Amino acid sequence: MAKAAAAESTAASTAAPPAAVLTISSKNYSSWSLRGFLLCRLAGLDVAEARVSADDPAIRAELLLQSSSFLVPRLDHEGLRIWDTLAIAEYLHELKPEAGLLPRDRAARAHCRSISGEMHSGFANLRSALPMNLKAHHPGFKVWSGAQGDIVRILAIWTECLKTYGGPYLFGPAPTLADAMYAPVCARFTTYDVPLDARSRAYCKTMLALPAMKEWTTAAREEPDEMEELDVEF
Repeated sequence: MAKAAAAESTAASTAAPPAAVLTISSKNYSSWSLRGFLLCRLAGLDVAEARVSADDPAIRAELLLQSSSFLVPRLDHEGLRIWDTLAIAEYLHELKPEAGLLPRDRAARAHCRSISGEMHSGFANLRSALPMNLKAHHPGFKVWSGAQGDIVRILAIWTECLKTYGGPYLFGPAPTLADAMYAPVCARFTTYDVPLDARSRAYCKTMLALPAMKEWTTAAREEPDEMEELDVEF
């Protein structure tokens, strides 16, 4: 029995590492980590998670820059290292085109890339005024005027997509890259009680009910409070 236990222990210690590892930061605060996680789930890529502490000085420095291009999330897969959310998305699309991260139709695909890129590089006022915090709820929250313009633009994007492609997701019956990019916004609108039209409210409800989104939110709410509430996005 002792020999069997020793052999089992040796086998476990020499087991091959997972084929894919997604490095993330806080599940409660990190909208970019959430996007990377959703992209892997939507693509059907099984990943192990590695956690970088948000108290790490390098991560803190990046937070202060309010940049959307960090080294988290980072996907390590079959000897390759891919960072930046859009780069991860394009890699996953090449790896698993059948998953439909990008629409089949060329025009829809270009549209999807365009609004995803707009989310990736824009909406700085929204990021500052409504940082992601899945544990919090602020009913009646007053949104300052600078962020209101970002909200109006996002709702216009959603309305156009949902009308054009029929919903319930931005590009039709299945979630795509665009939905992963805008999922944290759905969480923000809920946290800060942002008034929404019926179509946008239904879209947020659809996104928050996505199994991968529910999995992430549950884990975020169980996450230890390792740091003070952040007033910037990462």
